[in-house]
Amino acid sequence: MGEATQATGATHATDATDAPRTGVVLAGYGPVGRAFVDRLARDGDTLARRHGVRPRVAAVRASTAQCRPGADGTLPPRSEWGPTRPLDETLDRTGARVFVQAVPSSPELRERAAQEAVTALRRGVHVVTATKSHLLTHWRELDAAARTGGSMIRISGATGAALPAGDLARTSLRGLDCRTIRACPNGTATFVLDRLAEGDTLDDAIRAARLRGIAEADPSADLSGEDAATKVRLLAALAWGWDPAEVRVRAQPVDGSTVGRALEAASRSLRLRAVAGASVAEPGIVRVRLEETEPGDPLHALNGPEKAVVFGCPDAGDVIVSGGRSSPVGAALALVRDTVEVAAPRAGFR
Repeated sequence: MGEATQATGATHATDATDAPRTGVVLAGYGPVGRAFVDRLARDGDTLARRHGVRPRVAAVRASTAQCRPGADGTLPPRSEWGPTRPLDETLDRTGARVFVQAVPSSPELRERAAQEAVTALRRGVHVVTATKSHLLTHWRELDAAARTGGSMIRISGATGAALPAGDLARTSLRGLDCRTIRACPNGTATFVLDRLAEGDTLDDAIRAARLRGIAEADPSADLSGEDAATKVRLLAALAWGWDPAEVRVRAQPVDGSTVGRALEAASRSLRLRAVAGASVAEPGIVRVRLEETEPGDPLHALNGPEKAVVFGCPDAGDVIVSGGRSSPVGAALALVRDTVEVAAPRAGFR
């Protein structure tokens, strides 16, 4: 009986060569998309041994061209890519079970990202996305499409790159009666505020963030509070079922007037932080405030581009997650994590 139970309960491959291959269609081949492809190629054996699945890139789609990897998994030069085909045709030809989105979160690409995600979900193809724009505007439609197709959508890469805050909000807080979310989910804002506290001008602080690869060429979404608010809107949607499209945002920006506040807070051993928050007591509202944080506060302890989220659970106590690199590699790792989750067989402790 014991041997039979062990045999039927084993769901992971002990030999990497036994792991089933799961086809993945990737949309977007910028820095995050390239890092995702590289990680799957590099870590395929490890993923197979540890999780019993070997995701493989079956096709890569850019805005006007797409390609299929060669037999060895390498992609052809861009000059040899063909024209972009309809997504349903690509899914049919590849037999892919997962559709991964690493396209920019821009208004121009939002409708296409939403339409392609809905197409995949309705066909029973799981969607893994680091793209935020369509999550904010098409959340209900995406959820309905997933239910119709019996598929899953995972958004870890959109809620904090390698920081697993989305996983906590989606499943780990169930039954804990989470009442508040308080977060510094934008590494650029935290880095800039720390530099201001050290005496930098705003321009110098932004320049330093760009040189370290922390800030994008245009950091306006980071410093206005828009990016932090977006991530908390998504976390609140996962935790409480809010529709992000209906959430109102009230944000204080990091700007030239912030320099004096950062210096004054530092003189009292405090740290100024751009804190995004939401509460079940104020449904449909996300606020981003410049707050003075004290020692002992998890948000006070952040250094440079580090991020953290505090989920307030009155009886269970605060649940805190911090760290998680803000980089193309960090976002790619979140995509890998979500891909493994939707593709890997699960039973027992898995």
